[in-house]
This record gives sequence, C-alpha cells and structure tokens, in this order.
Amino acid sequence: MPGSGKSIVAEVAREIGIPVYTMGDVIREETLRRHGVVTPELMVETSKRLREEYGDEIVAVKTIEKIPSEYKIVLIDGVRSLREVEVFKKHGEVVIIAVHASPKTRFKRLVERKRPGDPSTYEEFQKRDYTELGFGIGSVIALADYVIINETSIEEAKRKAREILFKLVETHG
Repeated sequence: MPGSGKSIVAEVAREIGIPVYTMGDVIREETLRRHGVVTPELMVETSKRLREEYGDEIVAVKTIEKIPSEYKIVLIDGVRSLREVEVFKKHGEVVIIAVHASPKTRFKRLVERKRPGDPSTYEEFQKRDYTELGFGIGSVIALADYVIINETSIEEAKRKAREILFKLVETHG
C-alpha cells in the first residue's frame, strides 16, 4: 500500500545492483501528460481511466516496455493486482515481496514525504487506499512470497530487504 516502505526495498535493490522500475511512475507520467499537473485526485482518476481504457494490465505492460530484455533480475515497485502479476509472469519468474505498515504509519509517512500525488488529508488517503484495494492489491499482498513488516526503523526495514534480496540474487541471479 502507499507509504508502506516499498521505496526502502527499491533503495536496497539499487544498492546491490538490481535495476528498479516503479509502476507509479507510469501513472505520474500519464497524469502529467493528460492534465499538465499531478495531484492525488488526478492520479487516482488517471489510474482508473487507464485501466478502463486499456485494461487492468496496462500499467504492467507500460512498465515492461521500459525494461531492457537483457536484464536477468529486476525489481518492480508497485504491483497492484494479480492481473499485473500474470503479465509479469509471461516475461519470467515472479517473486512477490509485500511491505506492510499500518494506515496510521503510512499516512504519516506520505504527509512527510510530500511526493507529487501524495494525499495531504486523511480523507484523500482513505480514498486512495480504497482505490488501491479495488484494483486487487490485497490479493497480491495475501499471496506474497515474502512479507516485510515495516513499523519500526528504516534500518530494520533495510536489513530485512537485504536479507530477502540477497537470497533472491543467489538463487535467481
């Protein structure tokens, strides 16, 4: 879910040489292209519209288009549905790492980071959460191969991420 700490896992992946592709960037880019500005409401609207216009797997397809075919292992940040997982499985083995944090913790993080499209009110935050859940993210989390509970320090989350990613690189890299 937004604000859970997925970017911490992505940061660790980059540190150990794993390329990272963020699905939210596809939404941000498309929101900017369509509206000229990025707000939480416009990101939610654009995300819904893209899926309505092109199918539930469109963000996964657009993400794959950015990945050079010679890469053996990549980290994709922000999978939202099992349909997206199925798209990625057509291109190789998929291992799902879920990062979990409570709504209270996630909202605090989103307000503090102030990234374009992040909610500034709890109402916006809840609306975004419900949208994400509507895409099917709960099923992806429930079927994850690994789960990082991220309620403590950044250092602890990074330690857990390193442990998982090194294991995956040893096994699949």
